Amino acid sequence: MAGSLNKVLLIGRLGADPEIKQMVNGKSVARLSLATSQTWKDKNTGERKEKTEWHRIVVFNEGLVNVVQQYLKKGAQIYVEGQLTTRKWKDEQSGQDKYSTEIVIQGYNSSLTMLGGGNIGGGIQNDTTQQNNIEDSSQVSNDMDDEIPF
Repeated sequence: MAGSLNKVLLIGRLGADPEIKQMVNGKSVARLSLATSQTWKDKNTGERKEKTEWHRIVVFNEGLVNVVQQYLKKGAQIYVEGQLTTRKWKDEQSGQDKYSTEIVIQGYNSSLTMLGGGNIGGGIQNDTTQQNNIEDSSQVSNDMDDEIPF
């Protein structure tokens, strides 16, 4: 295959406060539980139905972990761009292989944006220089000097 793309875009709400852990190398990692919901009207009964999917989000960038720890709480609405990754490990009790699929936010091709009125407006992104930017919601990009009125 000449090229491929592994990109996940989600908007949802946190189902719990972020979990911050220390890795063996001393760096911090944040784990988030994100709910996305789909609603529809049942054609037969006219009843409103809803289905919720839960997604595991893992943030490895140290600067983003600090912001997640400071500003995100259960119920916060966020937008994430990341990469789908599946981990494999052995369950110590049963000896069976276990798998976990997560959206990883790491590197220049990932972002996390806080949405909704309850949070400070704006987002956190990883750019090519690995800087962490908290953007004002009226600002489209840090590369542009002009203010855009929308």
